[in-house]
Amino acid sequence: MAALIGSALMAGPASADAPPPSLPGSDFEIDTDANLKVDIAGNLDWVNVAEVRQTDAPSGTGDDSFGQGSKEDTLVPSPVSGSIPPNKSDLKNFGLYLEETTGDDFLHMFWHRVQDPTGTTNMDFEFNQSQVDSGNGVTPQRTAGDLLIQYDLANGGTIPELYLSTWVASGPKSQCEAANSTPCWGIRDNLSADNDATGSINTSAIPSADADGLGDISPRTFGEATVNFSEIVGDGCVAFGSAYLKSRSSDSFTAAMKDYIAPVPTGINNCGALVIEKTAKHAASGPGDHPQEGVTFTVSGNGLTENIVEMTDADGEICIEGLDQGDYAVTETVPTGYVSADSEQTGTVVADTDCDTATPVTFSNTPLTDLTVSVDSQIDGGTFSSIECDVDGSDSVSLLDEMDDPSITIEDLEPRTVVCTIVIDP
Repeated sequence: MAALIGSALMAGPASADAPPPSLPGSDFEIDTDANLKVDIAGNLDWVNVAEVRQTDAPSGTGDDSFGQGSKEDTLVPSPVSGSIPPNKSDLKNFGLYLEETTGDDFLHMFWHRVQDPTGTTNMDFEFNQSQVDSGNGVTPQRTAGDLLIQYDLANGGTIPELYLSTWVASGPKSQCEAANSTPCWGIRDNLSADNDATGSINTSAIPSADADGLGDISPRTFGEATVNFSEIVGDGCVAFGSAYLKSRSSDSFTAAMKDYIAPVPTGINNCGALVIEKTAKHAASGPGDHPQEGVTFTVSGNGLTENIVEMTDADGEICIEGLDQGDYAVTETVPTGYVSADSEQTGTVVADTDCDTATPVTFSNTPLTDLTVSVDSQIDGGTFSSIECDVDGSDSVSLLDEMDDPSITIEDLEPRTVVCTIVIDP
């Protein structure tokens, strides 16, 4: 996976193993007493990676939260303004970092809150593929396959349980964790029990000097986690446009959501786009090439289980997003009356590209012309004539013998000059 997050992802050469409870294969430190500094030389921690970080609105009357009974399954939650009750988690920051290795990829997350509330801690990280507004001006529309990574910590506990739900767009309610109908968040998978996730909180204070810009951190106000991202998303391309953090009022999945930190672009995108641009010469439309609508293209190769067949739009373009990076065969079905110099080309899809940023594969067609030259004696049999035209590569266009009213047709001519010699009654 070539996903991008922040400005630097690739870890250096693996050194000493990260301390437990870090996941095997990762060089990122998840410490039993969570912190942000590197404890074993050569490893990764928040202090030496370029994570995506988002800060919450300041606590108080200007802080934003979810209200009106919004729950995790609420399709469009309701943002409100106002302070978070002191017994709930008032959030401050969250961070994300994707570690790429020669084996699996690992997604690391942290949350940071104002105080240690009474009761169970519940933090949910939501990852959305779409960046289209859901209608509340804050959260994106949900798409089948969106991720909800839940960080649950029992009262007094120091080792969280990590769960995963994916967004289910349609089908029977038996797919839902809590809702009575789809769309909903699907049945939770215990990532911790499957050894696909790990996490911890800070049981001791973290001084500002070791807090990577977060300031002094009190005990139990900083938590971190790692999930095996490759196990979650599989081998195909994935693209999550944004992510945000929210807190729930209890450990019940149906509990009301409270504070949230607004979505931030993740940069997690190892998918790419294939753009095809099609033009053709059309003299009546003016000099040069012009966009050609309605031309069919077939895309194949690079592991596609089924060919993709698309038709150019009014701008002469096709854009196919969400493809694995690599080379594809792009084949044009050349329209009748045209010729193409190269009707099959290679289109290269680059990770983290879309319809606006991908380098297009360009095709251009030339219209063909049929030429007919004929002789018509006004007196039947009155004259004999011959015709010869200088069209290279064709023997059928020359008529050297004298004949009564000869006629020849030369088909499929590209733009050029044709010189014909007609000899009448030599």
